[in-house]
Amino acid sequence: MTGADHGFTGLSGFAADVLTALGDIGVGVLVFLEVLVPPIPSEVILPFAGYLSQSGQLTLGWLLFWSTLASWLGALLLYGLGSAIGMARAIRLLAGTRLVSRSDLERGAAWFARSGAWTVLVGRMVPGVRSLISIPAGASRMNLLTFSVYTILGSGLWNALLLGVGAALGTQHEKLEHYLGYLDYAVYTAIAIALVVLVVRRIREAAAARREPAVIDE
Repeated sequence: MTGADHGFTGLSGFAADVLTALGDIGVGVLVFLEVLVPPIPSEVILPFAGYLSQSGQLTLGWLLFWSTLASWLGALLLYGLGSAIGMARAIRLLAGTRLVSRSDLERGAAWFARSGAWTVLVGRMVPGVRSLISIPAGASRMNLLTFSVYTILGSGLWNALLLGVGAALGTQHEKLEHYLGYLDYAVYTAIAIALVVLVVRRIREAAAARREPAVIDE
């Protein structure tokens, strides 16, 4: 299967082109990009990679390896950010990108402060928290070996689940061919919803910030 005959177009076609051009390591590239561009979710990429593995061009075991390695490297990047500049500055920096909600960052920090290191393991399997939980772990100087073990275990379990779902769908390729054209619409809709949520949260946070000085003055 080559980029010209995989049958996908648009965003799904782009992902298919990356995966077929780079091979199994391509899923690692796409998963690592999730750290930099949060609205592109691995919940879409990994099942899709598992689906394509049934063509014989990709190997499920290597997809799991590269996706988990990429998850760990991305987590280390955010761990390092938290460790280098602290929680408060990391929140201001990431919230300023408009790609991450300040409330999500603060919620992750509060959860880590309440429940401790095990939240890194569990958090790797919670969409929206998966990457962000690395920042308070770094800011608190959590033991790097423990952080890495929890991150790899949690990411590996989650990635295996998503890849397995996609692989199961891949065995039904002929039945699904009729619906491939709708996949792009599903991906576009998921990204649009994510962007709308980010915008709405940003507006609410800005409104709350404007009200806060008035309360203090009273």
